[in-house]
Amino acid sequence: MTRASEPSRRTVIAAAVAVAAVGAAGPAAAATPAARPTKASPNLVDNRAWTSYSDWRGGTAKGTRAVAGARPGLAIATPAGRTDYTDPHTGRTATWEYATWTSPVHRLAVPCTEVIASWNAHTPAGTWLQVELTGTYSDGTATPWYVMGRWAAGDQDIRRTSVDGQSDGKSSIWTDTFAIDDTASGLRLVSYRLRLTLYRTPGGRITPTVWRLGAMGSDIPDRFTVPASAPGLAQELRVPRYSQEIHAGQYPEYDNGGEAWCSPTSSQMIIEYWGRRPTPGQLAWVDPSYADPQVCHAARFTYDYQYAGCGNWPFNAAYAATYKDLQGVVTRLGSLGDLETLIAAGIPVITSQSFLKTELTGAGYGTSGHLMTVIGFTADGDVIANDPASPGDDAVRRVYQRREFENIWLRTKRYNASGKVVSGTGGVCYLYFPAHPSARRRKALAAVGVR
Repeated sequence: MTRASEPSRRTVIAAAVAVAAVGAAGPAAAATPAARPTKASPNLVDNRAWTSYSDWRGGTAKGTRAVAGARPGLAIATPAGRTDYTDPHTGRTATWEYATWTSPVHRLAVPCTEVIASWNAHTPAGTWLQVELTGTYSDGTATPWYVMGRWAAGDQDIRRTSVDGQSDGKSSIWTDTFAIDDTASGLRLVSYRLRLTLYRTPGGRITPTVWRLGAMGSDIPDRFTVPASAPGLAQELRVPRYSQEIHAGQYPEYDNGGEAWCSPTSSQMIIEYWGRRPTPGQLAWVDPSYADPQVCHAARFTYDYQYAGCGNWPFNAAYAATYKDLQGVVTRLGSLGDLETLIAAGIPVITSQSFLKTELTGAGYGTSGHLMTVIGFTADGDVIANDPASPGDDAVRRVYQRREFENIWLRTKRYNASGKVVSGTGGVCYLYFPAHPSARRRKALAAVGVR
């Protein structure tokens, strides 16, 4: 969690604009639907993902090949060339073979102010990947190619990183988010392409394999409040409970320790809900005296060395997808009805929000950016959340008032403790789900715009 005294990257965006298959833990406990959950609003969010064999055979390939099978992907065939990369976080320079794949142009159903990319991939030792985005503005001009992330599952070959300082005077990259600089001008992004560059050690036969590549574009209106919704579901999922606070001070090289680990802690809860977890060998590096070592593991392997934190949204989704047959996506939802749709299908959701201590009864803290896991709804429609900002694992399950929760999560503007207008996330969330979801889960995901 980012405490209220620390600026989040969403606050930076707001300032810039102002200036310019279920595992053992998985089955639902009980369900008593009261009404049919509402679907995602189709006019605010656009999701597009490339996942199928035919998808990977499309686009423009330079040295890559489509891989068939139960989980189709993209891999290196014959490298297109070699390049040197100097890691800005280690100073090491190494030579890599590379191949590229560029998606077809995707015309956004929603002309967008923000775009966030997601990817799911296997990067064995000696490999890594880069994701880039370029697009066309509503005035007919084009963006440059923006780097949306340089990523590897491990941290031995390169340090996974976002790239700061990217802007063309009309848009900028803020850690993991493409954002129009002056939304009031009416300028929007109307289409985009994504480019994958796959890297490997020269002369080898290993390759990264990408199973999913996509982006979520959105144009969420400025709003301090959102309309109240009516309860539509009473159900709770059995999701493991982990506290970030018991890790305070542990491994301070990863954003000063567990006090800031809301995102990886939430990710680990849902990964284990789906029956996956690190092996003992993967956890061997963790001090054996530490409880819940898998949370330390998640923090290390979601850490963004440029952002200097574990809260990079796509890096968390990509981390979840390193576990067998899991997918991870960053998107926006439009209502608590969307959350109810997913919970009813057995899919818990990691939500991102910011609030003052007085705005969320029972939380006991304020924050400029915090992730928690929504696991269900009470009979009165209130939100049941596994909140990692709890003193211990036994205190993680919380019940938050429906009206308060939906407003702090879905708004895009808020007042901070100093009375200054800063940003909210506008419904950002992570969705983790099986690579081959059941028909019921596919229907629920499609209802909120994710396929």
